[in-house]
Amino acid sequence: MAHSPPTVVVIGSSNIDLVVRVPHLPLPGETILGSEVKRIAGGKGANQAVAAQRAGADVAFIGCLGDDDYGDVAAESLSEAGVNLTHLRRVAGVATGLAFITVAESGENSIVVAPGANASVSEADIATAQPMIAEARIIVAQLEIPVAMVMHAFTTARGAKVSTLLNPAPAQPLSDALLLLVDILVCNETEAAVLTSTTVTDAASAVVAARQLHVKGPRQVIVTLGRAGALISDGNATYLQPAFAVEAVDTTAAGDAFIGALVTRLAAGDPMPVAARFAAGAGALAVTRVGAQISLPMQATIVDFLAHH
Repeated sequence: MAHSPPTVVVIGSSNIDLVVRVPHLPLPGETILGSEVKRIAGGKGANQAVAAQRAGADVAFIGCLGDDDYGDVAAESLSEAGVNLTHLRRVAGVATGLAFITVAESGENSIVVAPGANASVSEADIATAQPMIAEARIIVAQLEIPVAMVMHAFTTARGAKVSTLLNPAPAQPLSDALLLLVDILVCNETEAAVLTSTTVTDAASAVVAARQLHVKGPRQVIVTLGRAGALISDGNATYLQPAFAVEAVDTTAAGDAFIGALVTRLAAGDPMPVAARFAAGAGALAVTRVGAQISLPMQATIVDFLAHH
């Protein structure tokens, strides 16, 4: 399949999600009965790549899968979405990453990730992809691959004057050196709290966290607040992008849908407020369906949703 030069490059994880639905998230030490286990392609990197592709971007993915059946399923899902997989590497003798996801009736979830082949992403993978990175408008990364590789990819992008977006998930402290390479930081309340000295519970505390994060380097900071929307700051002004009211059944890929749609519109040249509204629409649609990549909406669906909201 021939691909157009990518406007968006995503470097990150590709997993298989093993999903079970339960009445409520179990308490420590509690055993509860769940539904039949579903096997769904996921991983934050792959999800964001598929989200952007479906939202209208030309997307390329850099990452690693094992040489097992799970890897075949994950690669097929990315390929079916139209993502450029020139720089997806299969690693012999290593298992594909797995995520064990428990989803409550409320739509809330808990996730445990076994990285597997995602830990194999290397400087050589990034070096091979350098010409492709240099052609893109924006590169996106998360923290389900080695952090050193995120830093290497962003250093490569910065050298080519390509914008960088970091989704610092799963939450962990990060070096100032990495944050200096980040143009756009998109984090949730937990991730913002880990990166700052602020407990983030609402828009007001998100503003405080955003100010601290700007000092560390990012020009744009977005703190997603679930049903409360997303706090967006450029260092001079802040505003709240409201969330759209929908009936949530599974929040697993909400953040990935938001990021994929956001970078799609930013890469197309839209200003942040326009891109953020488009992203909020994508995130709202994603929570109305069960699963990660299968819940990510198409561009036409997002446009239609926004026309009626």
